[in-house]
Amino acid sequence: MVVEVKVAGLALDEKSKAPIVVLKNDTGEKVLPIVIGVLEASAIAAALEKIDFPRPMTHDLAVNLIRELCGTLERIEVTDLINDTFYAVLVLSSPKGPLTVDARPSDSIALALRTGAPIFVSEKVFEKTAQRSPEEGGEGGGGTGGGDDPWRDMLENLDDEDFGKYKM
Repeated sequence: MVVEVKVAGLALDEKSKAPIVVLKNDTGEKVLPIVIGVLEASAIAAALEKIDFPRPMTHDLAVNLIRELCGTLERIEVTDLINDTFYAVLVLSSPKGPLTVDARPSDSIALALRTGAPIFVSEKVFEKTAQRSPEEGGEGGGGTGGGDDPWRDMLENLDDEDFGKYKM
């Protein structure tokens, strides 16, 4: 089973100063922070701010390629957490039929924001992150989804205004 989420914002880990993208379901019961790279955080922030660049950036190029090949990004799914690494897939429709492409969550999110495609997280990812500590890394670090978790407490008490304009 999957849960639809939205990008609640970008934040910086206080300890490591690593960027984090925060995904939340509509009710705020499910929260998933994923540590990402600085470049991916910039790509996500640009999409959230609807910033247009004079030339296509990498994620814009990927969207252009999908469209030029008569495809559509139907949705993205954060599918698993294995050895401190989050996994995601792009679910595409194409003239050849449906396609599923392995991708990093940060790149997937950047593409979803550019295309308006929905973002989903597998229930098993929330279950696995509920058992992790905030210090655990990968693309990326600590997660939440339930239990006594300091990340969960902090993230659940944030208001949308706390993220400002999604700038790091």
